[in-house]
Amino acid sequence: MTVSLDQSADLYLAYIAQQKRLSPNTVKTYGSVLAEFISFVLSQKPMDSPDRVDPVLVRAYLGHLYERNEAASIAKKLAALRSFFAFLKRKGLVTQNPAQNVKTPKVKRKLPHFVSMDEAMRMTETDWDDSVIALRDKAIVELLYGSGLRVSELVSLNIDTIDFASAQLKVVGKGNKERIVPVGRQAASATRAWIEHRAEILRKGRQVDTGALFINRDGERLNVRSVQRMVKKRGIVTGTRESMHPHALRHSFATHLLDGGADLRVIQELLGHASLSTTQKYTHVSIDQLSRVYDDAHPLARKKN
Repeated sequence: MTVSLDQSADLYLAYIAQQKRLSPNTVKTYGSVLAEFISFVLSQKPMDSPDRVDPVLVRAYLGHLYERNEAASIAKKLAALRSFFAFLKRKGLVTQNPAQNVKTPKVKRKLPHFVSMDEAMRMTETDWDDSVIALRDKAIVELLYGSGLRVSELVSLNIDTIDFASAQLKVVGKGNKERIVPVGRQAASATRAWIEHRAEILRKGRQVDTGALFINRDGERLNVRSVQRMVKKRGIVTGTRESMHPHALRHSFATHLLDGGADLRVIQELLGHASLSTTQKYTHVSIDQLSRVYDDAHPLARKKN
């Protein structure tokens, strides 16, 4: 079977969407990478077969990317190409994976941003009014910090995904993978209070989504951008951070669990990480934090005047 570069890209995108069940945004991102790569290849050599792409072309593409991309972005694009050609090789459409042995750019590992326990308590407990929207926002902040949810996971929650009897929440994460996470007492109480008053918005809403757990003033499912704006505003109002982001609360959830003695693999399951290496970045955060405490508190570590 002979296919063109464009056709091979279409086959791969259909595979990751239908078989791997990756999210539409992820499929779109992979599609953009492949379109960019194919455009570059065709600008270098007139060809219409993926089997004619060699490691030299892949390296040339990476060199082209260095003009306007960070190392982390280039590494992700190379990973996408490796996956693409690995798929084509399994299908017998290419004889080699030209991206397999191309060296990945060295990416400086960034430690996750997180807040202290006091700051987290300030975010969840202070300066709430009695409005229905405040009840909703309090429940959101409590779940982001108390259950370590991604903001995309939070906005996709439905009423029937939370079980108050068992204090558990069914979450659909990356790759449509389901996991069960615990819901703390405060988060459960805040979510229950929101649900009890949620009908006030449903009665007024113009486009009602009766299944969504979190809705906006018009009764529509709340979107990611709205949650990001709310959390940032909370950070300012409570004097916590001026650039507060929902992911900082997820990072804080993991960091505080680790500081409290939780096993790293348990944290991996709670966060929905496919690889333990992704979760291990929190060990570096805790070590840095321990070092600061040691420097501030231990007499042998204090600088002499």
